[in-house]
Amino acid sequence: MRMANILKACKNCKALVPEDQDVCPICGGSSFTNDWEGMVIIIDNNSEISDLIGAKKPWKYAINLK
Repeated sequence: MRMANILKACKNCKALVPEDQDVCPICGGSSFTNDWEGMVIIIDNNSEISDLIGAKKPWKYAINLK
């Protein structure tokens, strides 16, 4: 099973959340897409990668939204 089948990405912050969740736990957004690619897991929000993708909190994020 592909992760894209069980997770959706927030269109505002790219956070990945379960399909059955209606509100993004990172930004509070409610607009999602199932059309995303790649995943990065942020453990330290003070890292260069975190800054590069704009991640504010440790979480799992989509790299690309289509």
